[in-house]
Amino acid sequence: MRRSISMGALALLVVLPGVAQAMTVDEFLAKAAALKAKGVSAMMSPDIGLLRGEVKAAGDSYRAEIDSAAATGAKPRGCPPPKGQAKIDSNTLISSFQTIPAAKRGMSVKTAFYSFMDKRYPCP
Repeated sequence: MRRSISMGALALLVVLPGVAQAMTVDEFLAKAAALKAKGVSAMMSPDIGLLRGEVKAAGDSYRAEIDSAAATGAKPRGCPPPKGQAKIDSNTLISSFQTIPAAKRGMSVKTAFYSFMDKRYPCP
């Protein structure tokens, strides 16, 4: 019995680290640069999906926070256009992330994305 509990705990440790840890801006920029260096062959890399997923998750979380503030009557942190209308290309987002000082690039992509959106779409 004790061995099966230990094996189960070990299995969780192997599976969960990727789920539990948020990607840092530094990691994001390194992966983006590596993909850019690959040129057209980057389209076959799983890292494209990883980066897109990271940004999508941050965007979905940001939008949920805005919607939650609106539902409770609280002042939202930003005022982006309606969902699907805030068109941000990857070059714009990467350029924004590159302006973050190297010493602060350990922050999560989510934190950097929130800051980017707050600056880009401030409330009037």
